[in-house]
Amino acid sequence: MNHQCHWTDVENIFLPREATIVCSEQATPSETHFTLKMADGQPIEYEPGQIVELSLFGYGEIPIGIASSPTRKNTFDLVVRSVGRVSGAVTKLGKGESVYVRGPLGHGFDLTKLRGHDVLIVAGGIGLCPTRSLIQYILDRRDEFDRFVLFYGAREPSLQLFTDDLARWRTANDVEYYETVDRGDPSWTGNVGVITTLFPQVELGPETRAVICGPPIFYRFVVRELDMIGIPRENVFVDLERRMKCGVGKCGHCQINDKYVCVDGPVFPFADVQGLEEAF
Repeated sequence: MNHQCHWTDVENIFLPREATIVCSEQATPSETHFTLKMADGQPIEYEPGQIVELSLFGYGEIPIGIASSPTRKNTFDLVVRSVGRVSGAVTKLGKGESVYVRGPLGHGFDLTKLRGHDVLIVAGGIGLCPTRSLIQYILDRRDEFDRFVLFYGAREPSLQLFTDDLARWRTANDVEYYETVDRGDPSWTGNVGVITTLFPQVELGPETRAVICGPPIFYRFVVRELDMIGIPRENVFVDLERRMKCGVGKCGHCQINDKYVCVDGPVFPFADVQGLEEAF
């Protein structure tokens, strides 16, 4: 297991730190992309796939997957979907204002299982946010990995995230990028259909390591495609951060049988959770 950064390494797992909003951008009608910098000048140290608890005094806190790679120093990115009291208040904030974070928390992607192998990332909707941390890491340390294939699916073109990244990936030589939308619009010239319609467009081998993050129904159908390729389920990794709440195993919100997503995950080998129906 690769080294993970945990709050057991510091004095108080419940103590948030102030972060300043460097940039705030409306990514979609419901999602805001924030770039943050720690106010004390000491960057957080984390692994791709880990999360932070984002808080605002008077409102509460929410778990959010870090959407940028630790190879991008001094700042980090979060994408907040406005769906409740806390997230709604946070998305009204702008450049120069403060939020609070505690973390990093949980286990991210085990990079030792991915290095030296072909890697496929399959991301759906807001699932591109936590996987973007791994995507950037692979691109920044490209020589540590073999072939890199990325699938991204969104409901419609206007809901695509990180459009600057998408524009680069479409023409990049360091990633084989495929995208689809469930419903096109008059300007869309790409693939239309669910994300599994991308699999016939690329040849993948059973030695590939696969990473999946998306809506609950997403996993079952993507894993079926990976089974047909012959990729062993212990080499398929799933991100279940959507189930998390407190981030430290106290509230029980994310407990699935004997596993706590916030402590044991949020990233798991699929073989370890495939029998847990509540996970998907």
